[in-house]
Amino acid sequence: MYFTLHNMDVKNKRVLLRADFNVPLDENEQITNDKRIRETLPTIKHLIAKGAKSIILTHVGRPDEKKAQTTDVIAKHLSKLLNQPVKKVNSCIGKEVEIAIKAMSIGDVLMLENVRFNESEKSKDEVKRKQFAQQLAGLCDIYINDAFANSHRDHASMIVPQFVPGCIGLSAQTELEIINKAMEKKERPFISIVGGLKADKLKSIHNLLTMSDNVLVGGSLALLFLKIKGYQIGLSRIDTEGVEHAESEIKELLNNKKLILPMDCTITEKFDKDTKVSHTTVTSIPENMMVIDIGPKTIELYKKYIASAKTIIWNGPMGAFEIPQFEQGTKEMAQAIAQSKATSIVGGGDSATAVEKYSLQNKMTHVATGGGASLMLLEGKKLPAITALEESYARYKTLMVTANTV
Repeated sequence: MYFTLHNMDVKNKRVLLRADFNVPLDENEQITNDKRIRETLPTIKHLIAKGAKSIILTHVGRPDEKKAQTTDVIAKHLSKLLNQPVKKVNSCIGKEVEIAIKAMSIGDVLMLENVRFNESEKSKDEVKRKQFAQQLAGLCDIYINDAFANSHRDHASMIVPQFVPGCIGLSAQTELEIINKAMEKKERPFISIVGGLKADKLKSIHNLLTMSDNVLVGGSLALLFLKIKGYQIGLSRIDTEGVEHAESEIKELLNNKKLILPMDCTITEKFDKDTKVSHTTVTSIPENMMVIDIGPKTIELYKKYIASAKTIIWNGPMGAFEIPQFEQGTKEMAQAIAQSKATSIVGGGDSATAVEKYSLQNKMTHVATGGGASLMLLEGKKLPAITALEESYARYKTLMVTANTV
């Protein structure tokens, strides 16, 4: 059990809101899709209306890949959406932040700097993460987690409620409730569709096989299985590290009859929008070609599974759908799920991007904001950030003043 936003009396309180404003930016550092910001607006507007001093913390990009961005453009965009100034400071802890917070008035909104600029946020050293979490806790009276997409991480900013009263935000609460309800009452046939590149989904496939009637695999992930089966995959891109470290695991999964792999694929000579494509069986992929999508026979097979299903989980595209010639598998999966009467949960990430690309988001039961978080939840696992909120509830429930439910 955890506190909800309506359990908290936030008037004149310093509220640290961990949001997920990890939005895509173009080469001019302009936001190309503000969906994640808009989804957190109800929480922010609630805080403003109830007289809180809102301090917003988020990450944008990955510093270890030199793709991290400042939150300057986020603050400016949020200011427009809220129709009020959003002050930005150039750190997330320290004197500048403390001075800015002390100067805040009721209803003010302050944007902190990208939390991932601080190496302790994702440090492998648990002590360093907890020390940073304590420093963040020192900035506020109440912490709110409205970053569902990052809730499968035990990063410092996600475990702050270990040190201060914390609650769940409106957007994150909605995601949790929808996914949990769907899994509690899942009807059969229940199928899972898993694609993408990373081999770290192999454990997820293992767990999904215990729950699902069938797991349909696509994307580069399917090529890992084909390679271990001894098939030639040509110049195809795969998670090579995954092959090296998971061969025995893949062999075990291949023995499960509920696992369904592609029977044919779409191939090309080079990854280019102007290239020509052709189709072949998975047993006859040329050495000088690469696989960039599942093939037409596999599409039809997977659509039959979808048509008969009553519960569908989808996480990961079937191919490189960003390029029109390579999108057929992903596009037809999305359309088939949209036309299905099944309960359908799209697990964030590239799957969510594909659903939006084809304007099918309103045809799905739920499109999650986070791929990793939703997948972990769908597997029946605990999310570390939600566990931190549950621990906060147990620790502070006798101390908190419960506000009237709105």
